[in-house]
Amino acid sequence: MRQPIVAVSTDVKQFENYTWHAAPQQYLEAAISAAGVLPVLVPSFGDRLDLDSLLDSVDGVLVTGSRSNVHPSLYGGDPSEANGPYDPARDATTLPLIRKAIERGVPLLAICRGIQELNVALGGTLATEIHEREGALDHRAPESDIQDERFAIRQSVSIRPGSCLAGVFGAGELMVNSVHRQAIDRLGKWLQVEATAEDGTVEAVSVKDSAGFAVGVQWHPEYWAKTDEPSARIFRAFGDAARARAAARTGLRHAAE
Repeated sequence: MRQPIVAVSTDVKQFENYTWHAAPQQYLEAAISAAGVLPVLVPSFGDRLDLDSLLDSVDGVLVTGSRSNVHPSLYGGDPSEANGPYDPARDATTLPLIRKAIERGVPLLAICRGIQELNVALGGTLATEIHEREGALDHRAPESDIQDERFAIRQSVSIRPGSCLAGVFGAGELMVNSVHRQAIDRLGKWLQVEATAEDGTVEAVSVKDSAGFAVGVQWHPEYWAKTDEPSARIFRAFGDAARARAAARTGLRHAAE
């Protein structure tokens, strides 16, 4: 069977007088080594992209994390310099891509910014500077110049019994990393909570009655996918869903010949 192909979201960056559409290497490495899929980058060209043609050609969608935040105007909030940076070209691409992937039952894994995009795409809202809320944990990365320390596995989340992720990890406590200052506020339509932090912050969601694997997590499993079994496991589950879709598509194609 051919290797499943997965569409990967991109950030728009300026570097050496060029505009780049890029994704962090850790996501691509995890897609290849843990999920066993072939990642292809989707340029953030918004409505210039034919999303149906794209989804006809892939077996999954991976929405990555990013330093940028979803623009608040997309969920009724007010933009501010402190809430940035923003990436409107990415927003214009990922939100309709997420909706279309769910509509068509294409497997979806949304990470960090990705879970926030998933929530906004389905009509939800976001809370910012969540560490300032009374009784909240500080979900931001530790202050360190060492990236492994910033992404250290240090926070416990509770996986809900009977959830999609309980089928991946088992129900109960799971240790993850935490490097975010925004989180889901009002849950989007068709989403259900899969995991929460000790302070009640939503850490994972899934799409109710989805025709395919459709999960978002607030933490960063891609960072430790080569060495941490739970981090690898969610990518394997995503890869399995992509393989199942690829096999089904191949079967339909052969039946039509």
